[in-house]
Amino acid sequence: MFYQVRHTTTYLYSDAVVLCQNQARLSPQTAPGQTRHSFSLDISPEPSVRRRWTDAFQNEVWYFSIEVPHHRLQVTSRALVERLPAEPVVAWATLPWEQTRDLLARPQGVAERLAGQFRVESPFIMELPEARDYALQSFLPGRPILEASLDLTRRIHADFHYSPATTAVSTPTREVFLSRRGVCQDFAHLQITCLRSLGLAARYVSGYLVTVPPPGKARLVGADASHAWLSVFVPGSGWIDLDPTNNLIPGVRHVTIGWGRDYGDVCPIKGVFTGGGGQSIAVAVDVEPVEMSSLASDLADEVTVTPE
Repeated sequence: MFYQVRHTTTYLYSDAVVLCQNQARLSPQTAPGQTRHSFSLDISPEPSVRRRWTDAFQNEVWYFSIEVPHHRLQVTSRALVERLPAEPVVAWATLPWEQTRDLLARPQGVAERLAGQFRVESPFIMELPEARDYALQSFLPGRPILEASLDLTRRIHADFHYSPATTAVSTPTREVFLSRRGVCQDFAHLQITCLRSLGLAARYVSGYLVTVPPPGKARLVGADASHAWLSVFVPGSGWIDLDPTNNLIPGVRHVTIGWGRDYGDVCPIKGVFTGGGGQSIAVAVDVEPVEMSSLASDLADEVTVTPE
């Protein structure tokens, strides 16, 4: 399945911003099951400086600095992404979770050593004894790691209520655990907290979820959404995605942007600015399936910067 992805973020300021410096992580990953064929980034007004690099988690990062007064900043990313079904993993045939924990604690291979950075606390994932107790209801002695992880995914989906506007980026996981409410970011952070509390490796995944309109209704442009889920490390199979918000293993309707220890590592746009006064932010996301016959012949990566 091919998707054309467009993500537009618009900032409006009551006073002029005289300088802003930003990092954007909006370029979809090329990873197992997903290929990014093209990417462009349009920024208005035109940046004085822009450059890109790959961070420690293999996410593509764009830095840009705007050094002219402006009341409006618009950042639009466009990408062509191909998604293929993931190879199925038999949950009951994976290693017992305790054996996985011990392998990660004393890694022998490169994959296990790299996964070690996702076993410890990070700025948004702090130790939470209640989360460990909650996780152990799924992680019974000797239970295969993926089977237990899927059960934990199911329980979070059943026990927690999806409730927009009740939490913010800074809401602690403890508060989410106690209130039993939140959004996809909160549920991903919660399940990561549970898994790490057992010595397992789990990472945060940022991306998009392709929406399907109700029968008889037109697909609304800009109505798709940024989404968050997580991956658990399974020896012999690598990273397996889990979506507790929807109680499923992500497939061709999930488009991955990047991953890290938590949300802070993959925030779509972050930065600092001077001036501005009050501000408002509007985000529109559109992930549109496309047919092979309609694709342009030139799929090379490009980056464009469009002045206002």
